[in-house]
Amino acid sequence: MGKSWATFGIDLHLDRRGPGLRRGLGDALREAVRSGRLAPGTRLPSSRALAADLGVARNTVAEVYADLVAEGWLAARQGSGTRVADRTPATPDHRPAPHLREPGRPAYDLVPGTPELASFPRARWLRAARRALTAAPDLALGYGDPRGRVELRTALAGYLSRARGVHAHPDRIVVCAGFLGGLGMLAELLRRRGECSVAVESYGLPHHRQLIRRTGCATPPLPFDDRGTLPLDGPAAARAVLLAPSHQFPMGLSLLPERRTALIDWARRTGGLILEDDYDGELRYDRQPVGALQGLDPDRVVYLGTASKSLAPGLRLGWLVLPPALVEEAMACMAGRTPGVLDQLTLAEFLSSGDYDRHVRAARLRYRRRRDALVAALAERAPDVRVTGIAAGLHAVLRLPPGTEQQVVRAAAWHGLAVPGLSTFRHPEAAVAPLDALVVGYGTPPDHAWAGALDALCRSLP
Repeated sequence: MGKSWATFGIDLHLDRRGPGLRRGLGDALREAVRSGRLAPGTRLPSSRALAADLGVARNTVAEVYADLVAEGWLAARQGSGTRVADRTPATPDHRPAPHLREPGRPAYDLVPGTPELASFPRARWLRAARRALTAAPDLALGYGDPRGRVELRTALAGYLSRARGVHAHPDRIVVCAGFLGGLGMLAELLRRRGECSVAVESYGLPHHRQLIRRTGCATPPLPFDDRGTLPLDGPAAARAVLLAPSHQFPMGLSLLPERRTALIDWARRTGGLILEDDYDGELRYDRQPVGALQGLDPDRVVYLGTASKSLAPGLRLGWLVLPPALVEEAMACMAGRTPGVLDQLTLAEFLSSGDYDRHVRAARLRYRRRRDALVAALAERAPDVRVTGIAAGLHAVLRLPPGTEQQVVRAAAWHGLAVPGLSTFRHPEAAVAPLDALVVGYGTPPDHAWAGALDALCRSLP
């Protein structure tokens, strides 16, 4: 039924946050009936199906349906479901329709960094939580080990070794509150050591740099060319490096083998530390998985992983695999920063039961279909736009004609689309030539908004 709903061509443009959801859904349905986009007699999805399609609570949809039946917009009959009531739709006027969005709030979101939240495996996660809580010893509910629950650290050690080639032992794993929780702890640890310079990539997330700087550490940019990031070298180099070698964000490149080797050589020669951000290591489409850099030298690389892209960022679950020499220092910095024990136990059960692997396989298929739809639509409607960085992950880089990035970003906003330009991610001190491009997070929209978001994107391009 969810698929049938999508074929109506009705995009409800809902903001699923906050207390106005029920009112917004009711207004959107009224407008669709009033304008004639939902014709009299049209059978609506069941409350369960529409709730699943929109990623909202079933009770919310059921209450909105009941309100609209009482108001005469809909009709409900036993055995025939809920239909649009027989009434003559009003003549559309020229005022902006509600689907044009609330002022200042985009109708569509292609900002990278978030998976499709509606696909979170709620039922399987709930079953895993019940099994984990039933089996947990009473002591699990105490203050516990600052590294996190041993059940999760053990499950992660097995999974990371099998799926990412990480050399991991439960005693060297620290569970943290997402990637930012782990990065903040490492920056504090480096500052305490007096190593107050963490080199970062020329293109990357600004809030990563800001977090490091708030601890008092500098963030000099690493060199970058058309083949990706260049490793540090020379006496003025920082003593720590943060980078995403398997899938650089946002450019989508993998660190070349010879540059991986050079980076490890630098760390061994100088005593430097490599912070490896493996934010979407499982999501590969057209190539074999690129193993973690940590496997080349577990004593010089800190591996940072997260469930934010594979499951959901709201879980705030991340992990560090540390060199042995850093474990005690990290534990001292982690006091009070470990995620809640119930979520840790649930993820441990989710991993051990195979549910995580099944979810990741389904996610790969879903996001690959979206990527293919994006590439096909651009080939048809914007053939001069080159798409790169699409062999993996949840985003793509759309190369634009020189000097057009800001114009396209403004056009996208006019069409109700939030999408950032590549310049948003460029380090202000990076010695790289400006490159005009969009960074499109094709994993972000829910299914019911994907077609509309793709259309708005194509209409925004030159």
